Amino acid sequence: MGLMRYSDRDELPLDGARDRETDRRSATGPWIAPTSSGPLRARMSLPGSKSLTNRELVLAALADGPSVVRRPLHSRDTALMVEALRALGAGIHEQPGDGGFGPDLRVAPAELAGGISIEAGLAGTVMRFVPIVAALALGPVAFDGDPSARRRPMRTTIQALRDLGVDVADDGTGTLPFTVHGTGEVQGGELAIDASASSQFVSGLLLAAPRFIDGLVLRHTGERLPSMPHIEMTIAVLAARGVTVESPEPGVWIVPPAPIRALDVTIEPDLSNAAPFLAAALVAGGSVTVTGWPASTTQVGDRLLDLLPRYGARIDRDGDVVTVTGRGAAELAGVELELAEGGELAPTFAGLAALAGAPGRITGIAHLRGHETDRLAALAADLGGLGARVTELDDGLAFEPAPLQGGPWRSYEDHRMATTGALVGLAVEGVAVDDIGATAKTLPEFPELWSRMLRGGDPLRSVDPLLWPGV
Repeated sequence: MGLMRYSDRDELPLDGARDRETDRRSATGPWIAPTSSGPLRARMSLPGSKSLTNRELVLAALADGPSVVRRPLHSRDTALMVEALRALGAGIHEQPGDGGFGPDLRVAPAELAGGISIEAGLAGTVMRFVPIVAALALGPVAFDGDPSARRRPMRTTIQALRDLGVDVADDGTGTLPFTVHGTGEVQGGELAIDASASSQFVSGLLLAAPRFIDGLVLRHTGERLPSMPHIEMTIAVLAARGVTVESPEPGVWIVPPAPIRALDVTIEPDLSNAAPFLAAALVAGGSVTVTGWPASTTQVGDRLLDLLPRYGARIDRDGDVVTVTGRGAAELAGVELELAEGGELAPTFAGLAALAGAPGRITGIAHLRGHETDRLAALAADLGGLGARVTELDDGLAFEPAPLQGGPWRSYEDHRMATTGALVGLAVEGVAVDDIGATAKTLPEFPELWSRMLRGGDPLRSVDPLLWPGV
């Protein structure tokens, strides 16, 4: 692999993929979040969606011929997915891309083989999608991840594989580490799971189900199912490759046994990564513009255009260019949000709620306890440590107005916790994020781009070479 360097230009992609450890600022001390000195006026573009990139990589590895994934996200999560699929036998090679977003990826399917170990890091898509693929491989595939990953819910995936007749050894823990003993095929058929903790349990099964001998009839048995847009995204990418998933009733999906068509795809920009940048306009005042916004999308980040106005934002849209204008933290409204279908946006909205001058509440996000960290507890602890009056609820957070002051902010190895610390720091001097390098999970160049945004959109200069680990 070669090195990539950005040239100076008026518009810099929110892209780059520096090794997570080399970008980790906690090695030399905390990152002091810059405070805004005036209204913003910034314009930027976004790298590819992590959710779409990793779904398309899985389908390309299971397809009936080679595919090209154009403008993929280059981050730790996507690098881990590439390495996992390569270890199983898929050929994944770089080829020149366009638009300054780094190389495209050509994926050539191959016979899947075990006898390997896979590192999941903290990537939910790797730890919940790839074990189902591994069941189609011949031989054992061992899975493990970061220490924090061993706390993430995995019992649903493990039990689903067992119910499908696949041997999984986990020493009874229901978590990482575990080993999938694949036999080269999965019979499929009817399967019932409780996916209340994460929609990824459903998506992982749907992605591989066309390769099951009998396909799959999947039924969700829990009382709630968070993040339905992510399941709709999975169904859409399958449909584009010739696999029609039927849903005769809510919580039931029927996937026929079918070839997964080879397809060259272009990944949409990651709209959830836009959240802290667009929200910055409300905290600092002024405007932030994002280019390349898709006309229609299954990404949950698209909801920002409906939700940010509730906090006082003005949204202007001209084709694929979206501009958010705000009046500053003093003008933030108190809002009650139900975010069951947009939980990954909750940390950004929690930052806004803590700065608002009126009570607010975010509910429907109990499933965030099983993300990179328990995000409800982490947000309550970090914001409370700065003086916020925040109460942890069974399924969310409640806020009362209170003045904030600077202090330490823990990222908990969670990219969205780190970006929320930066957002709050725009209005509160002295917010010290212990590990801004956690943003390498989905947006490695976040610190530099955040600084660029505050400089009024000046080009980012003298960027160190960017290395995508493992590719």
